[in-house]
Amino acid sequence: MRDKKARTRERILGAAAGELVRRGPLEPSVGEVMGAAGLTVGGFYAHFASKEQLMLEAFRQLLRRRRQLLARLDDGLNAEQRRVLSAAFYLSRRHRDSSDDACPLPSALGELGRLSEPFRQVLAEHIELMVAELAGSPEERDKVLADLVLMVGGLALARALGRGELSDRVLRAARSAVQ
Repeated sequence: MRDKKARTRERILGAAAGELVRRGPLEPSVGEVMGAAGLTVGGFYAHFASKEQLMLEAFRQLLRRRRQLLARLDDGLNAEQRRVLSAAFYLSRRHRDSSDDACPLPSALGELGRLSEPFRQVLAEHIELMVAELAGSPEERDKVLADLVLMVGGLALARALGRGELSDRVLRAARSAVQ
């Protein structure tokens, strides 16, 4: 029984993550998330105390997966090579067009100011961990931070433009600026 409850919770989190990437943390209703998970709203509170708790956990999980992807890069690469390779993936058409397991930051950033402090804490922790992972030395941290800002902003703009030549140009321009 406990195993089934854990699987159901993961289904709900997966559906919430997908909605968070597509629509941000505020817009999707509990009913929409549960429907996307193939469940009824009635079972929601057996797993989460509130929609905010669900979206916070989904946000945390999505950002953790982003860091896990980064950790899979070859340890033999130097810091600059890791940044350039990360940017090549992050600022790709595939990532721009993905709705599964994609970065939630472009859709969530505009809403974080209206959410509780734990969302900003999760974001700050994620940014600090990404900077630490990508910086070859403490002196490079500001450069890495600037690259992350450029990458998230570039992806957000490219997603807002949709598929097309201008969106592709935004991705290329942002990728070429990460060095």
